[in-house]
Amino acid sequence: MRVAELMVSDVKAVAADMSVADAIALMTEHHISALPVIDAHSRLLGVISNTDILQAAAEATDAPSRERVFEGTEVRDLMTPRPATVRLETDVKEAAQQMLYLEVHRLFVEENGKLVGVLSQSDIVRGVATAKI
Repeated sequence: MRVAELMVSDVKAVAADMSVADAIALMTEHHISALPVIDAHSRLLGVISNTDILQAAAEATDAPSRERVFEGTEVRDLMTPRPATVRLETDVKEAAQQMLYLEVHRLFVEENGKLVGVLSQSDIVRGVATAKI
């Protein structure tokens, strides 16, 4: 089975200059824990996750600093650059091994240098549960 068969292609993404508050709202609305950060040509720049946001809030020394994390910070300031990627034709087993090795919950799928999907651990579990794998 290939990544293309299990990935989600309707990927919610954000621009690097979006506010963290807006990114949080988008993650909340769509019940997702991370968003790819892309440029105007759909090239993957990074990923912003709940972990990135919580870590920044935890490192803030006082309440006003924590508020600035949410209101006065752009996604580019908290995102993890160069997220893990796979190609459409990558075998799902290989993708799962990569997730385990890199200790990540998702891999972004690229084709010709552009973001075309995301494969999460949940997608793989769903594939197993519905006998697609």
